[in-house]
Amino acid sequence: MTDLIHDGSAGLARLTEIMRRLRAPDGCSWDHEQTFESIAPYTLEEAFEVAEAIRTGNRDELADELGDLLLQVVYHAQMADEEGAFDIQRVIDGISDKMIRRHPHVFGEENSDKSAEQQTDDWEKIKAAECAAKGITATPRTLDGVALALPALTRALKLQNRAAQVGFDWPDAMHVLNKINEEVQEFVEAFSSRDQAHLEEEFGDLIFVMVNLARHLKIDPEAALRGANAKFERRFRSIEDLLAESGRTPADSDLAEMDALWDAAKAAERA
Repeated sequence: MTDLIHDGSAGLARLTEIMRRLRAPDGCSWDHEQTFESIAPYTLEEAFEVAEAIRTGNRDELADELGDLLLQVVYHAQMADEEGAFDIQRVIDGISDKMIRRHPHVFGEENSDKSAEQQTDDWEKIKAAECAAKGITATPRTLDGVALALPALTRALKLQNRAAQVGFDWPDAMHVLNKINEEVQEFVEAFSSRDQAHLEEEFGDLIFVMVNLARHLKIDPEAALRGANAKFERRFRSIEDLLAESGRTPADSDLAEMDALWDAAKAAERA
């Protein structure tokens, strides 16, 4: 099996053997010391880097980042294998079986002409049936299974989608806009009170209802915020570049000048 380390055609088996070797007592001391808990933050980070590569459209970078994410899967599977819990083959077989089971319209006898919305509903029903079969809960609850580790915006979106499936939803985006106005007023009142705990609570409510608006408009709130972050970074760097032409930095400027340079950068983007 060790020969796989030098075999460029062995694919997943090669990567699995490399990780086994790194985790061995005489392998890499850092890798050997890691646990599921210590590696989990890297797993999340790699998933976000995949999303960023997709956003930028850089396919070479995407290939690299997908490799990094795959390594995380292999890493966790190797640690589980060392415990005697499961190995990478069980992971692969498990997801393969699940995809077949959850797509009866493709691999079974069901109607293959269902809409994407109908397929999503079927997916959730199959998931619920799977949970019941495992005895996870006798009466599955609507919001069960929405992972706490998700980014807050993404988790808010998933919670709202789950609630909407059982009819707990505003009928249209205009109703959500009205709710936003209500939440803004409540936030203003909290701001006036200077009660930090109340202010944080109302701020959270406002963000939550903004996610709801994004959902009604079919906007991914995480993607929208990443775009806003990138725009801010791009325009602020433009301010720095323009100031650098006169040998200065933002610390040598003032808000009025930087605001004017921001407007100039904004206008240049739209030209």
